[in-house]
Amino acid sequence: MAEHPAYPVGLRLTGRRVVVLGGGEVAQRRLPALIAAGADITLVSPEVTPSVEAMADAGELTWERRPYADGDLTDIWYALIATSDHDANTRASAEAERNRVWCVRSDDADEATAWTPATGHSEGVTVAVLTTDAKGRDPRHTAAIRDAVVEGLRDGTLVAPHHRTRTPGVALVGGGPGDPDLITVRGRRLLAAADVVITDHLGPRDLLTELPPNVEVIDAAKLPYGRFMAQEAINNALIEHAKQGKSVVRLKGGDPFVYGRGMEEVQALAEAGIACTVVPGISSSISVPGAAGIPVTHRGVAHEFTVVSGHIAPDDERSLVDWPSLAKLTGTLVILMGVATIGKVAETLIAHGKSPDTPLALIQEGTTAAQRRVDATLATAGEAVLAHEVKPPAVIVIGEVVTVGPGPSA
Repeated sequence: MAEHPAYPVGLRLTGRRVVVLGGGEVAQRRLPALIAAGADITLVSPEVTPSVEAMADAGELTWERRPYADGDLTDIWYALIATSDHDANTRASAEAERNRVWCVRSDDADEATAWTPATGHSEGVTVAVLTTDAKGRDPRHTAAIRDAVVEGLRDGTLVAPHHRTRTPGVALVGGGPGDPDLITVRGRRLLAAADVVITDHLGPRDLLTELPPNVEVIDAAKLPYGRFMAQEAINNALIEHAKQGKSVVRLKGGDPFVYGRGMEEVQALAEAGIACTVVPGISSSISVPGAAGIPVTHRGVAHEFTVVSGHIAPDDERSLVDWPSLAKLTGTLVILMGVATIGKVAETLIAHGKSPDTPLALIQEGTTAAQRRVDATLATAGEAVLAHEVKPPAVIVIGEVVTVGPGPSA
């Protein structure tokens, strides 16, 4: 008899009884989706993995600690057969056939009545991939196709021409530390659907080259300020474009709320009655040291890290930083926007008890192709900036964690 392709269908299992036989790795991989589907799950197995046991302890399923027995697949809607006992699996699949229960069998797909597709999700869309040729089934091949489709939907490269999702309003997107691959999936998707992108010099510039030609890109640094201060001009531009019914993305470097003045923009939009979506980004305070081989915490070395803005020197009356207290901390100190003031910062920390020999690293253009790391000590930090011509943007790390890794490359 000729082999026919499987008929694809979506099962609605909310509140319906599902039985899973076996509590090993296969069950561990499949159970989260069944739980998410709202199924009433009974798991039958003498033993389970710690992760499966945690699901049972949390009340997400009922665990019966015994082997499969005839009758387990009565009055159910769906079965997953995944025990390590081939004979038990055979008897269970025969019972499922008698009871007309769709069942997936992990050890012998040809003897199952259903197959589990490679699935993925993106903004309300479920992608399910099945191989039509039973003899040529390769789970790696179907998973690769699944991944390609889902990634295309997520980053906007795969969009139905007449069904492009547009949501008027503003999305405040953290672009990450500089490497375009380090923006979040949601941030990239919103960029792909934008009509207008307002960016600044710390945003990941390489992402802008991927935008369609019809997208208006506005450099926030070049806005005509006029009677507005710089931030007010940006707020005004966001409001004006959003009021025109456009989908606007405010692309910022790092995370919008870590020295990014993101909340000022959210407040201005709220006052104007404009919806705003905030998409967190990977902060350079952690990612840049990591990219340079420096952990901000390390067992036995540093149990905490503190992130400080260095754009205002310690002796400036506008400074809100308690530098004397920071000097007493034993953990890691991460300074952003501190290239111009690091000499004063180092002097202040030393004056309040920090050892002049405390290791220090300056990481310029972190996570990008231009990244470079300069190591120094607290006592030599100011000289190092001048001698090595360190320029912003740069992240400064102070503490013993600087010496944990292999150090700067030759």
